[in-house]
Amino acid sequence: MQRVEKFLPEINKVYFIKSHTLIHILSGKGSIQVDFKNYFDWQEKAIFLEKGQYIKFLSDNFIVRRIEFSNEDKFYDNNVRVLFKHLISLGYINLLECEECNTFLSETTLTNNSADIIDISSKQWFWQNPFKANKEEYQVIFDTKEIIDKEYSNNLTSDDLVNLINDRGYNAQALIKDKIGLSVKNLMTSKKLQESQKQIAFTDKSIQEIAYDLGYKDDAYFNRVFKNTNGQTPKQFRNNFDYKNRDLFSQDILNLLQKHHTQERSLDFYANKMNLSIKALSNKVRAKMNTSIGQLIRLELINSAKLMILEGQSIVSISRQLGFEEPNHFSRFFKHYSKLTPTEFKQKKYNS
Repeated sequence: MQRVEKFLPEINKVYFIKSHTLIHILSGKGSIQVDFKNYFDWQEKAIFLEKGQYIKFLSDNFIVRRIEFSNEDKFYDNNVRVLFKHLISLGYINLLECEECNTFLSETTLTNNSADIIDISSKQWFWQNPFKANKEEYQVIFDTKEIIDKEYSNNLTSDDLVNLINDRGYNAQALIKDKIGLSVKNLMTSKKLQESQKQIAFTDKSIQEIAYDLGYKDDAYFNRVFKNTNGQTPKQFRNNFDYKNRDLFSQDILNLLQKHHTQERSLDFYANKMNLSIKALSNKVRAKMNTSIGQLIRLELINSAKLMILEGQSIVSISRQLGFEEPNHFSRFFKHYSKLTPTEFKQKKYNS
């Protein structure tokens, strides 16, 4: 059984994931945040989240379908966990490449008996093959992730971890480094950092208590490690995340970008509008949104370009409206950040 809900999420509200969940963003513009990482390329994707994660919507115009699955036994299946056990990014299905997924997620056919979307999606995930591995290699990788998720606070070494893994005849450390680009130690560090961020942002525990919970014997050392990784002390991170007060800075800067991005690209313009210096604006965007002002501007340009392409406007017209000197400059920009030419994007959209 499952719970299907269509809703309009509140801006900057933290939505905690209490059961395995599929998020399908039906419409909207802007970025989303999952576990302190911002994502700008959520369009045309079904996103899978597991218990303990959270999602935040950094704009006020999203319409979202949320499907919560109650059959917990299903998610212990080794071929299903690939959707929910995130390694370095979100678990997702590219809906432009999965006609069967689109059929299940359509308004007319989605019912409370359509849990088959999980089976279809897991098959699609393996077909997408994001890390260019075979199924056996993926089981080694995700076995490792399972152990890290359980043992991250126990100060295990990389060798300790590998000894706990059923490596199925593979060298687990070499395999993970080759396929994911991170070492086992990196994965462990990343998990530990994420859990420290959650405790700092969402609890009233003292920093010392959090440090001890995570296996650090010295809270001063924990403070140094956290600042070196985040660029902020734990206290600064707690204040900037602003879980309870929900500062509207993010929405204010996004509103400015949506209004002016076709004419204005300079940081000075946006800094003046926000009554900040360029450095202060850049630092605040980084602290609050975990990205750069330049990346936000590029995101707005790409989103506007996609809408214009789908409306059938010419490349010449789009490049002029978005402030590019030449149409070929726009085409190169679009392909660099979208991984598709404007023509390829249009064909893929209409063939889906």
